[in-house]
Amino acid sequence: MGAETTDFAQALRDAGLRVTPQRMVLLSILMGSADHPNADELLARARAVDDSVALATVYRTLSALEEAGLIRKLTLENEPARYEITPAAEHEHIVDIDSGEVIEISCDEINRLRRELLDRLGYEIVSQNTLIRARRIRKPGQG
Repeated sequence: MGAETTDFAQALRDAGLRVTPQRMVLLSILMGSADHPNADELLARARAVDDSVALATVYRTLSALEEAGLIRKLTLENEPARYEITPAAEHEHIVDIDSGEVIEISCDEINRLRRELLDRLGYEIVSQNTLIRARRIRKPGQG
């Protein structure tokens, strides 16, 4: 058993979850994903590793992992939810409304302003999720 597999198993145990092959596969897929897959995409990737994984198992596992704080669900307007490993550092998301691509951006200035505003109002951030829906524009000189 490799160090990465042991880390996934320990993360599940630390979150109070049983270590199952399906949870291990899905956690591994999410850790290795550069994109933000939805449940159907996760099912296809999981079946490439273990063809016994069912869609209901994917949804139950995603729900358990989200409730345990190991993953984050990104709810997009008129699209299936997407998932990512809970980030170590907060970041924002841009969704390209034409391609559906989800792009992560980190912006210290936005985070600083958000903290200052909430401090002024007497709140502390418990969680945050900014989703910017955008369309790529052509730059001058492009055809």
